[in-house]
Amino acid sequence: MSGSRSRWNAMPEAALAFGSNLGDSRMMIERAVTALDTMQAITVMRISSFYRTPPWGVEDQPDFVNACALIDTCYSPEDLLVACKDLEKALGREEAVRWGPRLIDIDVLWMGGETRDSETLTLPHPRMTERAFVLVPLVEIAPDIEIGGMSVQGHLEGLSDEASQVEKLR
Repeated sequence: MSGSRSRWNAMPEAALAFGSNLGDSRMMIERAVTALDTMQAITVMRISSFYRTPPWGVEDQPDFVNACALIDTCYSPEDLLVACKDLEKALGREEAVRWGPRLIDIDVLWMGGETRDSETLTLPHPRMTERAFVLVPLVEIAPDIEIGGMSVQGHLEGLSDEASQVEKLR
């Protein structure tokens, strides 16, 4: 993680979620984080542990590996989303079934408390507080981020049954 590059017009931190369940999922997430950190407009500040999670949505598929990262960026939220989607494609992701198997998925969860609701981007991520596979790694690195007037730690406490299925990898 760089952390040492100087910033110009830096926005507050942004939180990203990563998921993969095809191929070497852990390596794919590591490659995505490294690629983001080499972009001049992004500095990866913290990354969570990796977690194995059961599939969500389409259940007949391999377990996922998930992680979250906090970054500093001078990108607008929309430009950050474009950068993440471009990186997914560069790493080999192909569009397929919604919530189905994927080589890599990168979601913009939160960006300095900003709110957006457009055709391309909703901030904070509209379903993040319903998903333990997002909240468990996010709480590890940023438990005090507030979504809807409650910390992500508080949101996670309401998902204790689902959270018990999220397994930290060694």
